[in-house]
Amino acid sequence: MCSLYRMTSNAQAIAQLFRADVAGRNLPALTEIYPDGEAPVVVSAGTGRTLAMMRWGWPPFGEVKRPITNVRNLASPMWRSALADPARRCLVPATAFSEWSAVPDPKTGRKRKHWFNLRAGSGEGEVLFAFAGLWRPTEEGPRFAFLTCAPNETVGRVHPKAMPVLLRPGEAFGRWLSADGAGAAAMQQPLDDALMREVAGDERPAPQASLF
Repeated sequence: MCSLYRMTSNAQAIAQLFRADVAGRNLPALTEIYPDGEAPVVVSAGTGRTLAMMRWGWPPFGEVKRPITNVRNLASPMWRSALADPARRCLVPATAFSEWSAVPDPKTGRKRKHWFNLRAGSGEGEVLFAFAGLWRPTEEGPRFAFLTCAPNETVGRVHPKAMPVLLRPGEAFGRWLSADGAGAAAMQQPLDDALMREVAGDERPAPQASLF
């Protein structure tokens, strides 16, 4: 389960790559985004897209006591209606995400965080991408969660249970926001290993790089 990510890019980059109206908004570098924290999210708005701020974590219900951050079982009644409605899907901008090791480090006896991001091509800066997200309005304001799937080899070496569904800028963004329910569910796939890398946990994020 992904419970930590970062978004160290800026509103101008989101406006360009996500083709979103950011309404003159500025964003600080968010180096650690945890559940229940506020984060930028891109949603459909009429014929375009707009940037909004939402809290990470779907409201709990029933026996669930904590906000739900990751969506795996798309057949669950909890997610079916949101997945079927393109207006309830969102893009969650990110530049890296973290997973805890499955077993403790033999040197320290403690589990440790491993950070992953997308390869930047000719550079080593962090590439802006998106998680495939769902959102809903609540009395306290809108909240979001994002899809997870079986891990690829890069993430699976560290966390064999799951990884976030990652979308690269371009056609995948539009497909996630416009496909029917079956088409959206079909996107619950791990990103190709060749497009990803693991980075040191203490590596300072470099300026956001372009995929183009």
